Amino acid sequence: MLRSVEHRRATGNGADPRVTELRAAVSRLRRELAAHPAELPDRGVAEDELASLHAMALGGAPEVMRLRRSLLLVAASVGSVGVLAGAMAQVRDAVELFGRD
Repeated sequence: MLRSVEHRRATGNGADPRVTELRAAVSRLRRELAAHPAELPDRGVAEDELASLHAMALGGAPEVMRLRRSLLLVAASVGSVGVLAGAMAQVRDAVELFGRD
């Protein structure tokens, strides 16, 4: 918990920069997935989990295990789509900012 307090202080406005980064990364991947024209068998799973990640980020400090579960499901759903690799990596990096619980 101390880490979260330190992160909030660093921004000066009370917002945790890890949450801000997660929101930005999830938004980017959602946009890129929506724009991707190919039919993906697990697109619905990815979209649902990205919506879940978005909701967790809006709620403040998300539960790390839940973040990781969603990340694994999204990666399994769209991880092989090369055009989404950059956005997927950004989401992974944002989840990693939360460390381990």
